Amino acid sequence: MRQSRFYAFVFVAPALLMLVAILGWPLLSAVLLSLQDVRAVGSEGNWVGLANYRKVLSNAAFWNASWLSVVWVVANAALRTVLALTAALVLNQRFPGVRIARTWIILTWIVPTVVVVMIWRWLFSTSGGMINPLLMQTGIIDRPIGFFSSKWSAMATLVFINSWRWFPFIALMMLAGLTRIPSDLYEAARIDGASTFKRFTRITWPLLAPTLGVLVIVGTLLSFNVFDIIWLLTSGGPAGGSKTLPILIYETAFKGYRLSEAATVAVLASVLLMAFAFFATRSLAQEGDER
Repeated sequence: MRQSRFYAFVFVAPALLMLVAILGWPLLSAVLLSLQDVRAVGSEGNWVGLANYRKVLSNAAFWNASWLSVVWVVANAALRTVLALTAALVLNQRFPGVRIARTWIILTWIVPTVVVVMIWRWLFSTSGGMINPLLMQTGIIDRPIGFFSSKWSAMATLVFINSWRWFPFIALMMLAGLTRIPSDLYEAARIDGASTFKRFTRITWPLLAPTLGVLVIVGTLLSFNVFDIIWLLTSGGPAGGSKTLPILIYETAFKGYRLSEAATVAVLASVLLMAFAFFATRSLAQEGDER
């Protein structure tokens, strides 16, 4: 047993060393930077200890950005999961063209972010966009809506766009989980007279839960760090209504010229994400052991 563990460690060691080099060193550099008072890239700084942490934790902008990041992550997780699960259930059925549909659904994920932003900015535009005329023709609204004109409408629109961008990838992962469920279970349930809803709640959902748990963890980490879509569409506006922690870090470092303060926010965000990943994976492991 000890020899097996030794060989396992030997084989895993190169990957661990690479992770330490790629992830550990930048994180250590950020921690060291947060303990200084460096204002711009390349400038010298003095050692200030925990002064930056006291400043950041007493700053209302940090807590507001943290709250918006939580709203952003939860809203994305909910909408993206619903869209992905629906798409996965449809693509798991047998119908003409299902293989083509499984291939084409990934296109929205591989399209470059800049192209996605340009398309949705035009679609949601109040002058020439297609969304407002469509909603007016169907009678849902009676006048054009400025989707990026208020805090919550901007946040909701950004959540929709980001979820639209990422749900195909999550759907394919869910589809992989669905294909691993034995078809015999569904046949036996049909013979017993189980309805579609009961087959979903008693077979599909319990057996898909481990896959969903992993996707929630990965999706949360990815959503939390989204910068490009928010910055390109709203730059954190209007009035800071979409200024999540990544936007705050960028503005603090490269617009406010407070590099050490930005590093402090980044370190706090990293600690928060690592804590979430640790407790979430531990919870999944415990549920797996109970099963």
